[in-house]
Amino acid sequence: MRTWGRWDAAGRGAWNRVTPEHVRRAAALVRSGRTVRLGLPWSTRPERDNDKPALHYMSDLGDVEPPEPATYKDFLGVDYHGKAVSHLDALSHVAYRGLLYGGRPAREAVDAGGARFGSVAALGPLVTKGVLLDLPAVLGVEWLEPGRAVRARDVLAAEAALGVRIDDGCAVLLRSGRFRRRRELGPWDVGAASAGFHVDAVPLLAERAVSLLGGDGDSDLRPSPVEGVHSPVHALAVAAMGMPLLDNLDLEALAAACAEAGRHEFMIVVAPLNVPGGTGSPVDPVAVL
Repeated sequence: MRTWGRWDAAGRGAWNRVTPEHVRRAAALVRSGRTVRLGLPWSTRPERDNDKPALHYMSDLGDVEPPEPATYKDFLGVDYHGKAVSHLDALSHVAYRGLLYGGRPAREAVDAGGARFGSVAALGPLVTKGVLLDLPAVLGVEWLEPGRAVRARDVLAAEAALGVRIDDGCAVLLRSGRFRRRRELGPWDVGAASAGFHVDAVPLLAERAVSLLGGDGDSDLRPSPVEGVHSPVHALAVAAMGMPLLDNLDLEALAAACAEAGRHEFMIVVAPLNVPGGTGSPVDPVAVL
């Protein structure tokens, strides 16, 4: 499944698949013009699934600078790689056996100054076709229980049931119903148990030439089905296939909008922060139906 050496702009990885024609194809999916945000609210409270709360405080209450007009300012800070912040993983985020995507030694490419290869700044924005795999809707349940594996056969069954087709350059979003379950039953340690893709689903996604993978978890099944590898989908997607990941999306509103529209494909816009050397970025993607 490795795509090492395939593209000149190696730091963009699978985003190289998305051409202007893919963008036009995605734009043609816009019918009602309805927009749905996919990012979680900025969470500053410690919870069982948020051990590194984000920071938000006021730095100017209209009394720091000369008056007229008064200005009000605030500060944001976050350690975003985790389970509580909607974020994008860039190609410098994951190494397997010491190697980043393309076979670059991670210790040479990433240090205390940041990433010299595969930073989020190299990715830029992405506009492409999005496909929502709403597994609870397909299975007739409210949510997938933590630890429920989504296998290749489940992906194929979801395509058939939802009337969608995963094809080249598209973004695939997996809804497990995590945040509906959280609202009804409360938070839990999603690092220990969460629904997600089994590794046997990844070759299918590679065959379909997907550009982006995401979901309301972090795409990985937990506990991991692979002994000694805690995040095998991360290793395959990012380090082998050069495919960035979107973690911790709130897909409840999108699921409702897709059900109402009677279709589970749409245009998706992902615009990560332009952070030189960054291994990813907080992000609030937008689906347009």
